[in-house]
Amino acid sequence: MKKFQSRSFMRSALYALNGLRLAFKSERNFRKHLVIAFVILSAALFLRVNVTEFCLLIFANAQVLVCELFNSVFEYIVDAYYKGRWAKLAKLAKDIAAGAVLFSAIISVLIASLIFAQKFYTIYCNNFSF
Repeated sequence: MKKFQSRSFMRSALYALNGLRLAFKSERNFRKHLVIAFVILSAALFLRVNVTEFCLLIFANAQVLVCELFNSVFEYIVDAYYKGRWAKLAKLAKDIAAGAVLFSAIISVLIASLIFAQKFYTIYCNNFSF
């Protein structure tokens, strides 16, 4: 067995949960994205979106959170490698990783906007038809 390989599924799951806890405690943007995801999914329940739309919203929000986690990991690795020294390649790599988070957030907003716009339009037409 390799030196850092876990011996059980439960231990692996505990390590993973610890990683999520650390991300929640140390990464402000992860917490922000988590709150936004909670608000979006709560609004979806309130607006009674169908199962497919709800799954799309879950997937879009999860994509943003996963990108944020990978961005954090990437930044820690780059910082550890360069030991706090400034380097142009490190900056470029970190900027690209942050761009991936931004891109996934924009796509998530687009998906939520399309789903919610359709719901609001339906509510408006049903309540204010002439």
